[in-house]
Amino acid sequence: MGNIVKSDIEIAQACEMQHIKDIAEKVSISEDDLELYGKHKAKLPLSLIDQSKMNKSNLVLVTALTPTPAGEGKTTTSIGLTEGLNKIGKKTVVVLREPSLGPVFGIKGGAAGGGYAQVVPMEDINLHFTGDFSAVEKANNLLAALIDNNLQSKTKNLNIDPRTIGWKRVMDMNDRALRDIVIGLGGTANGIPREDGFNITPASEVMAILCMAENFEDLKKRLGNIYVGLTFDKKPIYAKDLKAENAMAILLKDAIKPNLVQTMEGNPAIIHGGPFANIAQGTNTVIATKMGMSLGDYVVTEAGFGADLGAEKFLNIKCVSAGLKPKATVLVATIRALRHHGGAPKEEYNTPSTERVANGLANLGKHIENMQKFGLNPVVAINAFPTDTEEEIQLIKERCASRGVKAVVANGWTQGGEGMTNLAEAVVEEIETGKNNFKALYDWNSDIKTKISTIAREIYGADEVEYSKQAQSDLAKIEDLGLGNLPVCMAKTQKSFSDNDKLLGRPTGFAVNVREFEFAAGAGFIIPILGKMMRMPGLPATPASEGMTIDNDGVISGLS
Repeated sequence: MGNIVKSDIEIAQACEMQHIKDIAEKVSISEDDLELYGKHKAKLPLSLIDQSKMNKSNLVLVTALTPTPAGEGKTTTSIGLTEGLNKIGKKTVVVLREPSLGPVFGIKGGAAGGGYAQVVPMEDINLHFTGDFSAVEKANNLLAALIDNNLQSKTKNLNIDPRTIGWKRVMDMNDRALRDIVIGLGGTANGIPREDGFNITPASEVMAILCMAENFEDLKKRLGNIYVGLTFDKKPIYAKDLKAENAMAILLKDAIKPNLVQTMEGNPAIIHGGPFANIAQGTNTVIATKMGMSLGDYVVTEAGFGADLGAEKFLNIKCVSAGLKPKATVLVATIRALRHHGGAPKEEYNTPSTERVANGLANLGKHIENMQKFGLNPVVAINAFPTDTEEEIQLIKERCASRGVKAVVANGWTQGGEGMTNLAEAVVEEIETGKNNFKALYDWNSDIKTKISTIAREIYGADEVEYSKQAQSDLAKIEDLGLGNLPVCMAKTQKSFSDNDKLLGRPTGFAVNVREFEFAAGAGFIIPILGKMMRMPGLPATPASEGMTIDNDGVISGLS
């Protein structure tokens, strides 16, 4: 395939896609079981999930070191590894999250992989796809409308105190002007004036619930358990008190079904759900993962941002909740990220420096240790860039080997599956040692502060955890509501192990500060917030949307 001069979208558009029924056939799905969305996309029925087949499948989690703002290529590596595993004769399915339109039109771009390791149809996946995000948005906003309707109801008023309502509306676009708004203006017919705001759709608890639900009944139960606010006499109100859960579930009746597409080399890919990893669990749906494991002997999946966020939540929350047991983990590292953690300014990320890489390896080393605490010995994938040098690669391999970990150069971006067979073989070898035995880091039934302290000390390397007055007050409320036995879903910056994004590498001697708590009673986790977390991003000075065009034949360019 040679050197890439084409953009991701040009490469994807040049790919000759197979009909989705032919992709389904590779994993023994009959055409009758497909709900077709054109020729190249289909929804899959939940009846295909089979526990006996799942028990024989090998689940592989792809995570990363602490990333630079551009990301280090987990999706590209996940797709490339899937191609590589299929090339060495392993029946493998990749299971990924759906992209959010906010980042697509903003700064980060799409999330369908890159180069010759992509899922297709790339444009559809990055845009409206099969309408799942739209369904989540509608279900979320139905609840918002029901809440405001109840505030002015004369017959069914639940006596909700508007000042306590925490439920926001959502839309799938970066729009900072909607973060904090006032609604209900214009007179009594328009409702009760109150402060409100919008979150971006992946930050909705409905998205988190869709990704945690085991089946349709479980989905309805979790939707009903969404906390709305308090009455004037301090009694909690949930979505089920508004009789919202059935109508919300109806809007999600298709969204709960996983989406089948294909990799560029014609291997099956399931793409479903899309919660953010710095404020939610950051991984695809439980249903999609179980579906993949029912169809493939190997399943490759990923969790967002660095392993201190996505992987920690995947392992402590998703795996425990769903009874999943990963057999291997892959830690994606780039030499540019190691230079970054070793002190390189942004303009020198592509300047070779064994000294900076050596210093930056402290960050990767900590992530390796963390995975080993879960009973999983990772394989390190060095996601290759043209500016990497042999000396830097050799240094990484030697340092990893000293920790009992294999580091492999991953060339999926330039070579597709052909450049990933070495990583595929290393992953299979790691699984076949039989030494990986996943165990969660904490017991859900521990008290909340113990769970937070375990993550802060063991995963982040903090000395202590400090709580603001607001956090202490929030904690008392969570315990009063009987939610103390839920797992914790830490909300913090993805740029550092600490809650200070300026502390790179492997910081020591720091405290983690819990500013406040949120909780997702329906999704089933408590959210300690470290620092100020953004639930509605803004667009950059030059949004990606400015570089996009569509011609008279409907061909899109500039999407990446």
